[in-house]
Amino acid sequence: MKVLVVGGGSGGHITPAVAVVRELLKLKPRTRVEFWTDRKYYANVMKITTEIGVSWGEEDRLSGKRQYIRVRKVLSGKFRRYAGWKFIDYMEHPWVAFRDLILLNIVGFFGFIAGIFQSFFRMLGKKNRPDVVFLKGGFVGLPVGIACKILRIPYVVHESDAVFGLANRLLVKKARVVAVGVNEEFKDERFKFVGVPVAEEFKKVSPTRQKELKRTFGFDPEEPLVIITGGSQGAQHINVSVREILPEMLKFTSVGLVAGRTQYESMIDLKKYEIYEKAKLKSNFRMWAFNSAMFELLGAADVIISRAGATTIAEMAALSKAVILVPYAALPGGHQVKNAERLSKLSAAEVISDEEMVKKPEKLLEIVRKLIRSPKVRAALAKNLHDTSATDSAERLAKILIEVAGPSEEGK
Repeated sequence: MKVLVVGGGSGGHITPAVAVVRELLKLKPRTRVEFWTDRKYYANVMKITTEIGVSWGEEDRLSGKRQYIRVRKVLSGKFRRYAGWKFIDYMEHPWVAFRDLILLNIVGFFGFIAGIFQSFFRMLGKKNRPDVVFLKGGFVGLPVGIACKILRIPYVVHESDAVFGLANRLLVKKARVVAVGVNEEFKDERFKFVGVPVAEEFKKVSPTRQKELKRTFGFDPEEPLVIITGGSQGAQHINVSVREILPEMLKFTSVGLVAGRTQYESMIDLKKYEIYEKAKLKSNFRMWAFNSAMFELLGAADVIISRAGATTIAEMAALSKAVILVPYAALPGGHQVKNAERLSKLSAAEVISDEEMVKKPEKLLEIVRKLIRSPKVRAALAKNLHDTSATDSAERLAKILIEVAGPSEEGK
């Protein structure tokens, strides 16, 4: 069986796709997987897929050779929009609007057209033709999906968010199966709820294990811990708001801040709260640009402050954590806001808008203090959030791909 997986544009599209590949290779070890992504995430995907490379058969095992998942760059073009901008914003920032919404969209359009041709010729011919294509949302998958339509190659689309992204809205009509991360009723039988796949490392930890993890990161295992993250690149508004309330927070809880690779230098002044003695953390604060063991860091937390991306929410749900969501409303489609609103209605998360947090950081402080002081409230939020997750999402999607691919000449 030959499967093409396409994901990129953001880490939220990469992580679920890799989780599905892992399950697919467990169910069908001889599956030939090819992973297409954009230039930005190519190195990251190469690293991850190399770690999960598998042998494709008895001959490979006996010869000592190990075959790896092939990773390739695919051309694409992003359609840039500013959902939160009003007319006055365009007037105040005319160069930004002209550069991003006109010049870069023109470049993106030609990249999109080139991506269609590139995808078409890559998949042309029996030898190169995949049995099924898995499109994990985002602009990277759109040209590949259009090429699949032309070549009549079956494809499966997955949408993590409560609101479908533009690319997926355009691809849904011809998709063989539309897998969704939010459990809602759909009249179309092609729509199937699978949840949001996450790496198998994200799972609920015991109280004993949580204390061990706190100790691993240098924190007092007997003290509550708040972990704050805006993703691998960071969230400026969250960071700036935390700077304002950090001295008060440190009076009643330990704090770990993942500032983000692009934001870390601007937050370096907070290192003054990170005090060591003989290479041992003596204060109750630590800050990282990024932490590669996020499943362990989040596992150590009693409370997590985060943006409201679907993949991040799924990871926190799998860990069964009490979370405070700060959705970023300026993203196209307002999907983070919808994600957060849905969980708020289910009493599965505390929510504060980005605008309110920036204007009044003390509001965020109040929510943190309330959760730290009330273990029962934390436990209820964590349980409700965990109940929204599907722990076998990756396996469900892998089985869908196998079903759509159908029998192959190799017998699979």
